Amino acid sequence: MLLPIADDNSDRKITPYINYFLIAANILVFVFFQQLGSNELFTYAWSTVPAEILTGVDQVRPPLLLNIPETGQQFVRPALYETPGSVYLTLFTSMFMHGGFAHLGGNMLYLWIFGDNIENKLGHLPYLLFYLSAGLIAALSHVFSTYFMAQDPFIPSLGASGAISGVLGAYLILFPQRKVHAIFVWFIVTVPALVALGVWIAFQIINGIGLFSDKSDGVAYAAHIGGFVAGILLIKFFSPKEETADVFKQPFIQRYHRRK
Repeated sequence: MLLPIADDNSDRKITPYINYFLIAANILVFVFFQQLGSNELFTYAWSTVPAEILTGVDQVRPPLLLNIPETGQQFVRPALYETPGSVYLTLFTSMFMHGGFAHLGGNMLYLWIFGDNIENKLGHLPYLLFYLSAGLIAALSHVFSTYFMAQDPFIPSLGASGAISGVLGAYLILFPQRKVHAIFVWFIVTVPALVALGVWIAFQIINGIGLFSDKSDGVAYAAHIGGFVAGILLIKFFSPKEETADVFKQPFIQRYHRRK
């Protein structure tokens, strides 16, 4: 697995204020509203619950201990609290909340690396609209996947991953040959975005196959895949005149060196 750590921003012409705002908003919500994850009342009241979106009815339920027959494991389904407003608002509020430090940190790393390039290409307001649109489609992808794959519709979902997946999809279309620096095992390698993001989406698809075999690890892969596809399609609307580069023009791995 490749872990991106930086990319080429040499063509940046504007300060990515919206990207900075999105990163700050996610961090502030996690720290002050979720109270570093300890405020379950806020977190689960504003998370997306597929059953609520599919029925339009707010669900209030106590925590429940569930068994997984295939593995013999048990896990606790979180309590569901009353949503102070329309349940459909959670499709947006959930994309600013996270399940822990690693969840937040990983998402913000990807947004920091790839988001500014998309904002530079689209402009401030179009980028914000693109981001929210991709996040909405990603959330709906997860909601409907629980229905068609017969998953538990009462497990809440949250995180910016879906919206950021849209950013990655757009990046792949706009900058397929942009240099991305990534950690691979003990090395730092430089590869085109086509490779870095191709590996990422392949990982999502392969792991998402577990949804069909009841071996899900709790990650909303349908949201990641749905957001990625949404980004590919939406960028054509938000940047209709953009011509994509020849994705096979440059060599895949251009240089690497051992980490010191």
